[in-house]
Amino acid sequence: MTTLGVLGVPSSAAAHAPGLERAPAALRAAGFVPALEAVGRQVVDHGDTAVARWRHDPPERTSPHDVRRVAAVLGEARAALGRILAARHVPVVLGGECTVTLALLAATADAGRDVALVYVDGGQDLQLPADHPDEPIADSMGVAHLLDLPGAHDALAGIGPRRPLLAADRLCFLGYADEEEDLHGLVPSVRIPADDVLADPSAAAERALTVARRAPDGFVVHLDVDVLDMLALPLADIPQYGRGLTPPVLRDVLAHLFADPGCAGLVVAEVNPDRDDDEGTHVRTLVDLLATALTP
Repeated sequence: MTTLGVLGVPSSAAAHAPGLERAPAALRAAGFVPALEAVGRQVVDHGDTAVARWRHDPPERTSPHDVRRVAAVLGEARAALGRILAARHVPVVLGGECTVTLALLAATADAGRDVALVYVDGGQDLQLPADHPDEPIADSMGVAHLLDLPGAHDALAGIGPRRPLLAADRLCFLGYADEEEDLHGLVPSVRIPADDVLADPSAAAERALTVARRAPDGFVVHLDVDVLDMLALPLADIPQYGRGLTPPVLRDVLAHLFADPGCAGLVVAEVNPDRDDDEGTHVRTLVDLLATALTP
């Protein structure tokens, strides 16, 4: 059985505001590692990278906001993930923001692996700095930089050993409910919106796997909890209300993806513990959902 290597990346440097840097500790306090072990997974906890809290006044004004610090966070995560991959562990990354997926794709490329990406997210994160000068937040730009779209910032698009880190035909957007973000028609990736996932979760997951299986070295799953309806499970840093997936549907989709032998990693992003109640009820619900989905 493969061993999961858990890494926390407690950063909100790329976010809209502080909060996400507390997520890895909250997930651990809710029993994330013991929950995985309880369902039969072998787990090694590789600890956390340095905490990086959002700041409004970085030493230089950039778009994306505080981009040098965001890149430094990703560089540290990339190195830590390289060690996890060298140990032949399957990385499970607890973010932090969505940008951490850049670090995972960079580390897999460093290791000589060519993987696909299933992007389970309420949006597509295809924004570019020039298109959104009023929202210069890297958190909404991760996939644009993975694909190295025109106008991407070198500090992020160049984080790995090659540019781009990902080809559009090895990317599947799964579960999004936001408006289409491919403003320039540059991203011909497979798109499976939330309504299609809700209608038939198994068929949606299998369609995503047809994309994921194109890569010779498997695929990784990016999970932003904003793919969930905030009224069903209130944890997302940037919530959506009355739309998105339900927890049972997300659990079933993830279980289908994780059951495939090509699954080579997971990122859990955008959990804001400030959304939870005082007892941590909703983070525990998420931990239970993930453990169930990851049951071998």
